[in-house]
Amino acid sequence: MESSEINVSGTLIWYYYICPREVWLIAHQITPDQDDANVSLGRFIQDYSYPRERKELAIGHSKMDVFKIAGGELIIGEVKKTSKYRFSARMQLAFYLEELKQRGITARGELRFPREKQREEVILDEETEKELNQTKREILRILYLPQPPPAVKIKFCKKCAYAEFCWS
Repeated sequence: MESSEINVSGTLIWYYYICPREVWLIAHQITPDQDDANVSLGRFIQDYSYPRERKELAIGHSKMDVFKIAGGELIIGEVKKTSKYRFSARMQLAFYLEELKQRGITARGELRFPREKQREEVILDEETEKELNQTKREILRILYLPQPPPAVKIKFCKKCAYAEFCWS
């Protein structure tokens, strides 16, 4: 992996809080099982939820799921199939807010869990920015490893599209 290719993205932020091994695998273009039911369900929820809003705002190395302008304010949304990974999703959305801020764009974030009919506001504050900076440094450290971190059995492994890769 050449250094010119290395960029921290919102997806890597999301996976860092779930499984650092996945961060390495994704960054090194090792694709998870695309036929995995959870991957398919996630795509379906993202594609068919919130049909009246615009989809995929691309900024830098990030793609935000949905966005709208309400009352002159940009609101970006991250759509997730479950709130189980709420903290990970909050940090991913905060990363997007930071990317926008670095480009002089003020926005507000909303986490959306359509199956649970929940929304949660996310605002980028100083404490979250510090956490993001530490996380980005740790992600870069992981990406430069010559091989992925060792597989560690965690509660998320059961529904992971990399399970066969890690445990066979």
